[in-house]
Amino acid sequence: MVDRTTHVFKSAEQCLLRADVYAPPGPGPHPAIVWIHGGALIVGNRRDIHPGQLRCYLEAGFVVVTIDYRLAPETRLPQILPDVLDAIAWVRAEGPRQFAVDPDRIAVIGHSAGGYLTLLVGCYADPPLQALVPFYGYGDIAGNWYSQPSPFYCRQPLVSEAAARAVVGTTPLAGWPPDDGVDHQSRANRSLFYLYCRQQGVWAREVAGHDPVRERDALLPYCPLWQVEANFQPTLLLHGDADDDVPYEQSVLMAAALAEAGIPHRLLTIPRGEHMFDLRLDDPVVEAAFAEVLAFLAEHMSSTQES
Repeated sequence: MVDRTTHVFKSAEQCLLRADVYAPPGPGPHPAIVWIHGGALIVGNRRDIHPGQLRCYLEAGFVVVTIDYRLAPETRLPQILPDVLDAIAWVRAEGPRQFAVDPDRIAVIGHSAGGYLTLLVGCYADPPLQALVPFYGYGDIAGNWYSQPSPFYCRQPLVSEAAARAVVGTTPLAGWPPDDGVDHQSRANRSLFYLYCRQQGVWAREVAGHDPVRERDALLPYCPLWQVEANFQPTLLLHGDADDDVPYEQSVLMAAALAEAGIPHRLLTIPRGEHMFDLRLDDPVVEAAFAEVLAFLAEHMSSTQES
């Protein structure tokens, strides 16, 4: 059993945002990973980190901080991003004193929507981080893939708007299911809202608060693909080329934008990899991918320490 401590890093709209901290043995100072869960910004929580992946990072000497953020649609993207940035600022400020974190060696890792937030952090982190590792993330939330009905999700039973609205509310919440001891609806029920959004092509409107057709310019600040500048952080993109949820092309486009801006990066393609391919840790291809992740982190965290 890995030791874990839980902390409140922010209170927003009477909603407590928590972080779980897992520390490796030794006095430190340790490099840190801020880990962001996926779930389309609609479901998921900080406890979603795969135990095997967590163990991999701890054995490599990282403090791992998994965070919650307010979820959509009760909270919109312009408020969700500050939650993530505030979590990183909290790790930078409190990490050295509480968890033996080296504040100059912080990376962010996220999966799916967490990968998207990881890329978005790369646009706004101040000071910049040392490395970003988005697993099957995306850089363009105004693109057709999110603003048009998804052929993949339309093959599933259609969800009515009434059924979708019934599983969400108006009160802000951080992490779903929450860990408050109350018997809540299942994650699967709340996921109906995501299924509805993908079937109708309204995710951006519901989650970000802007229509990608009529209000595209309002979404561009939340599209990492269009915000890559010279201070963007070194990035390792991982994506399966058989992903039915987030198109592989999203990482291809991000890699091209990073290359044009001269940002150190790599796109690691998983042949025939589906969404959440990384859960198969016993797969030699996935095992090799995590070796690449650790090597990338070591390269960019070490260079900061030695400079």
